[in-house]
Amino acid sequence: MSKASASKEKIKTLEKKSELDMLRQQLARALADYDNLRKRFEREQKSIIKIANSMLVAKLLPIVDVLDKAQAHLNDSGLAMSISELRRVLKEEGVEEIDVKQGDKFDENMCEAVEVIQGDEESDGKIAEVILPGWRINDGGIIRHAKVKVFRKEAIDKGSFEVKN
Repeated sequence: MSKASASKEKIKTLEKKSELDMLRQQLARALADYDNLRKRFEREQKSIIKIANSMLVAKLLPIVDVLDKAQAHLNDSGLAMSISELRRVLKEEGVEEIDVKQGDKFDENMCEAVEVIQGDEESDGKIAEVILPGWRINDGGIIRHAKVKVFRKEAIDKGSFEVKN
């Protein structure tokens, strides 16, 4: 074998090795892209399920409210068991009632003020009454803010509000 043909063989071998390395790199990138796509799909799927569950729970909450009001009037043991079971299922699914009560400081992240009541210095900014309980998912996402009445030391004159554009 001459030096020229040996040199050509070396060049061919180097070219094939270079091509093989390039193909391996392309395969590694394609596999990484596929893995990233699979992970993104799983995240998006979980997000869609979470949103759908939140929407379903939001539709069920008025039923819980009605059952609670009925129980307050009827004080029925069967109804109490049904409410308890419904709340247990909600809790298992990671849905919990927001713990706010009369006298707590108003937190706009958890509550929605539906009415402001004249109060004194001590009660200013505190919850006067919980009208409707709020609910959240275990990751902290609010499904429904608690509807509350809030004390304010100065009365708000409804006629003094102006809409500014």
